Amino acid sequence: MTVLEKELNVIRKDVKTVHLIAACGTGMAALACMLSELGLAVTGSDRNVYPPMSEFLAQRGIPVAHGFSARNLACCPDLVVVGNAVTSDNPEVAELKRMGLCYCSMPQAVNHFAAKDKDVLLVCGTHGKTTTSSLLAWMLYVAGLDPSFMIGGMLKNFNCNFRLGGGKHIVIEGDEYDTAFFDKRSKFFHYRPEMTILTGVEFDHADIFADFEAVKAVFDEFLSGLPAESTLFAFDSDPAAVELVAGKSCNVVMYGQRRESQWTLGDVTVNPPESIVDMLKNGRLFGRFSTRLAGRHNMVDALAAAAAANALGVPAEKIGEALATFGGVKRRQEVRGVKREITVMDDFAHHPTAVAETIRGIRPFYPDGRLIAVFEPRSNTSMRNVFQDEYAGAFDHADIICVSEPPMPEKVPEPIRFSSRQLADALEAKGKEAYCFPNADAIVDFLKGRAAPGDLILIMSNGGFDNIHDKLLCAL
Repeated sequence: MTVLEKELNVIRKDVKTVHLIAACGTGMAALACMLSELGLAVTGSDRNVYPPMSEFLAQRGIPVAHGFSARNLACCPDLVVVGNAVTSDNPEVAELKRMGLCYCSMPQAVNHFAAKDKDVLLVCGTHGKTTTSSLLAWMLYVAGLDPSFMIGGMLKNFNCNFRLGGGKHIVIEGDEYDTAFFDKRSKFFHYRPEMTILTGVEFDHADIFADFEAVKAVFDEFLSGLPAESTLFAFDSDPAAVELVAGKSCNVVMYGQRRESQWTLGDVTVNPPESIVDMLKNGRLFGRFSTRLAGRHNMVDALAAAAAANALGVPAEKIGEALATFGGVKRRQEVRGVKREITVMDDFAHHPTAVAETIRGIRPFYPDGRLIAVFEPRSNTSMRNVFQDEYAGAFDHADIICVSEPPMPEKVPEPIRFSSRQLADALEAKGKEAYCFPNADAIVDFLKGRAAPGDLILIMSNGGFDNIHDKLLCAL
């Protein structure tokens, strides 16, 4: 019996009621909605119940209790799904153990209820997972393959981050973060994919990985376990990805920018509001496509999705149609509003590589004004000083940089804590106009008098950033 078969046997087959602990996370909320669509009675709980996920769940009739309490399990559910942010001392965890309830992790539940009869198409890597998996899902949908998907961002084409389709494929964003307090393996270990995309590997998640070698070791173990009959698409310009795929037993297909790769990017032309991109397959033009995505990093993600979709039989014309009609993903270069001819854009970038590529990619689309970069170091890695020096090189294409102090700095011991003041000083030493602010409100007060018509204010954070986008639009 395989590991996957053992996991599927963890959950009994007559489940009718499910409770999710920490239901307001993006992935857990999607799972809750999936289970509800499958006809199960679903409840949830979370410490922080607020929009947009609270509304997302309420619209689908899924009640979510505010706060964790043993009382939330009084209904004696058939199954409890435990989110990866839940700790072993959570009162609901203590209660489910006292009651002897069946429980599992989110990936186990996805496998059992959504993926067990599907061909899994898995997208993993440090950067670009959400965009690549969203593009692949949309390409399959446009081609009429009726895919299912579970993705870590809201696809604007569906206004949703999950779908239960009637086709044979399910697209899953494979996260390297740990699974649950009782299972410290990366989430992607739970899936047995027919096809995998590896977008690249860098150091991240400093709260669970000691160093880059530890990150690579996890990916190496995962890739080494891929079925020999499966296909692995790997980005050819990422040194770690190239190193990790060497000698793997599955069918390896390289994509990116090297001439010898099976799939390569050709010319990329910026023609606001569109990008025109040439894609080559085995050295020959596969197609010239237009898309509203910006930046070469997004073109590489589109190339990966196109290569995988084509391997599943999707022709170039359908891939072109999908790229032209792809609405994007919320919080990825998402324009939140325009006031006084000043554009406010939201982006999820927080790793220094993502920050640099996002700014570089979006800069040509706003040539008439300044690019004002607003950065909140909020992730478990960015709040640490592991990338203190690297961030100083991430803002080269910005005209003004506003850096917020990390929220909840007490979460990180002072000796390893990121310093926003030090970053602003380093940027000033390079001749950049940079400022450090205590919070979002201080940044809004500064920008409402400083921003001018034609400017782009690019706000980068992996969290809500104290609703800075709406505050700024109101102030403007």
